[in-house]
Amino acid sequence: TIDLATRTGEEIVIERRPEAEVTDMWYEQRMAPKGIQVYNPAFDVTDHADITGIITEYGIVYPPYEEGIRAVMEGKRG
Repeated sequence: TIDLATRTGEEIVIERRPEAEVTDMWYEQRMAPKGIQVYNPAFDVTDHADITGIITEYGIVYPPYEEGIRAVMEGKRG
């Protein structure tokens, strides 16, 4: 998802998913000891310095990202 209203990753609220998704939800047998603490974010935010392109269903966006994202979003609407 590209949210043009969010200026930085600092503004993104990262959903915490249930511990059971990591410990036992998808497995035949429990994969972690009972009572273990789990941090299970739904996603993370990658530092912009580590991104060389953004792949979308409408094309690949390359730097400068403000221009590239705008172009992809305009093409999507058209």
